Amino acid sequence: MYNKIFVGLDVHKDTITIAKAKGYSEIEVYGTIINDFKSLLKCLTKFGEPKNLLVCYEAGPCGFEIYRYLEKNKIKCLVAAPSLIPKTPGNKVKNDRRDAKKLARLLRTGDLSPVWVPDKKSEALRDLVRAREAAVQDRQRARQRVRTFLMRYNYYPPEKVNPWTVKYEQWLNTLKFNEETQNIVFQEYLQAIHETTLRVNRLEEHIKNQENECNYQSDFINALKSLRGVNTITATTIASELGDPRRFSHPRYLMSYLGAVPSEKSSGNTRRQGSITKTGNAHLRRVVVESAWHYFREPKISYRLRKRQKGQSTEIKDISWRAQLRLNKRCRNLMARGKLKPIVAIAMARELASFIWEIGQQVANERRQTEKSQQSA
Repeated sequence: MYNKIFVGLDVHKDTITIAKAKGYSEIEVYGTIINDFKSLLKCLTKFGEPKNLLVCYEAGPCGFEIYRYLEKNKIKCLVAAPSLIPKTPGNKVKNDRRDAKKLARLLRTGDLSPVWVPDKKSEALRDLVRAREAAVQDRQRARQRVRTFLMRYNYYPPEKVNPWTVKYEQWLNTLKFNEETQNIVFQEYLQAIHETTLRVNRLEEHIKNQENECNYQSDFINALKSLRGVNTITATTIASELGDPRRFSHPRYLMSYLGAVPSEKSSGNTRRQGSITKTGNAHLRRVVVESAWHYFREPKISYRLRKRQKGQSTEIKDISWRAQLRLNKRCRNLMARGKLKPIVAIAMARELASFIWEIGQQVANERRQTEKSQQSA
């Protein structure tokens, strides 16, 4: 411990501010350098041997390239989760030097929570999935502009015509406004929806083509599609955001990573639980909650689900069926107690996470057995 050198990096686009502490000695600010890998490595090697260095920085827009570069050069690095960094109440002064010293101090005390750093292929797949999510959000905003525009001029769809169905879009094409400029605006809004829809379709096609590129994750994605409410896009999103589920030793840690566990403010004999923490991965939480809504229906192996389960082991299929039985029963019990549907969906998403974790463990076991049989052959 006395030979360890703890280094905190406050990383920005152009600069890196460095603070260091050797063992339990006082934390010192080394200075600010340009954001360049070679310059950073040169500074770190001045502090001591690579095996004695422990470096950390906050996860942010600069990504994980610094982490990968340092690990390649045999320097241990940790990327800290910004939302889980302890904050001192009443501290109103914040600058780069203080942030770097704070990171070095928390690294030394072991109070930093690291984020999962994906490999390059997994990160690329995650970027693709998030690009599709952003395109879907753009399409939703474009659609909302159209509905707001129509409502302003008292245009409403006919009865029993649901928004954004084929009949709804046919009705949109029949609308005309008194002013020519209004017709121009309306057509531009419709064109924006058309363009974002094409972008969503292109990205979804790319996702379907790329789902088998990652070694372990390809098996995990195919196994996840055995669950009800989990199609190719959802399974790829879960796998790319979650990574290897084996890094969680118990399902409850995965539930916490989702941010789907209740917040708590208890003291003495009083126990108070509130809404979910939402401290985990928001992208992952969203798709798991969306999948959980499918379990409101009675357990059933539909044609589409049976088609997705084709080629999967009996153990994977059993997990999928147990998930349907368990979650639907949980849903009926909570609804009988008067719980609102959104709250029930969150509760079921929390339990669905445990079945996702179990599938990850099963896929890993099957992969090990396949490798052993290949080696023995």
